[in-house]
Amino acid sequence: MPIVDIEWVGASHAELHPPPAARLADALGQVFGSPAGKTWVRVRLLDSSAYAENQAPLGSRELPVFVTVLHARPPTGEALALEAKAVTVAVAGCLARPVERVHVQYAPPALGRQAFGGSLVR
Repeated sequence: MPIVDIEWVGASHAELHPPPAARLADALGQVFGSPAGKTWVRVRLLDSSAYAENQAPLGSRELPVFVTVLHARPPTGEALALEAKAVTVAVAGCLARPVERVHVQYAPPALGRQAFGGSLVR
């Protein structure tokens, strides 16, 4: 059930030429070992004029990608570290960005907080 939000910073929508979200979903589904239809991906493009780093002008290849992963029960410890690395590599590969510019955040567990079609994840 992973839900992944990807926010891709770029100079313009036309410049980014985003791959289909399905390509990212397939790559991330492999990372999570998800059956078909169980990894959901939402991609948003953020114009670089709406992003900054203090005292650091950035070239187009330096603009970041922010990834948020929501699991019902996220992995812990070394399994989490390994998954975060794999998510980073998969997203960087799909979006042709350096891994150093892909930043992964894990949301709190969805268990008891997320509902699908009115049914709470338990």
